[in-house]
Amino acid sequence: MNIDFYERIWMWAAGGIIAVFIAVIGLSTVAYGLHPPSHIETIEPSKVFTDPRFSKLGAPVVMPDGTVEVQMVAIMFAFAPNEVRVPAGRPIRFRLTSADVTHGFMIARTNANTMLVPGYISQFTTVFPRAGDYLVVCHEFCGNGHHVMSARVIVEESK
Repeated sequence: MNIDFYERIWMWAAGGIIAVFIAVIGLSTVAYGLHPPSHIETIEPSKVFTDPRFSKLGAPVVMPDGTVEVQMVAIMFAFAPNEVRVPAGRPIRFRLTSADVTHGFMIARTNANTMLVPGYISQFTTVFPRAGDYLVVCHEFCGNGHHVMSARVIVEESK
């Protein structure tokens, strides 16, 4: 079997490119400590609304470090609460869970995006640099009413 000289060049080039991609991904993962944006915290789905960790649904709570925490729950086919108000320019920590089936939580025009799996609490922090009205949608099919499942995050100018 005779492999043409130019075919060998292309095979080695393709192998080299793949090796470089794998090396870059591996090094950036180690160097930047990349990990999923959530943590492992469980909750009983049938007791979400009586669990003390979700006693302040929708009410922004200012934490000692200045982060504003917002709690929300996804249920078929709505978010509870349906509207939250947060300040612009400050870190906002969303603590979210599902009371029934797997849902998605995506804030349009931002990078805020996570899955809400029953039995687990999802958490991420984001900053809204400017005031505005942001749409929250469910991006995981959760049943016949999935297309109407939405909420609003109203970002207000900091006082």
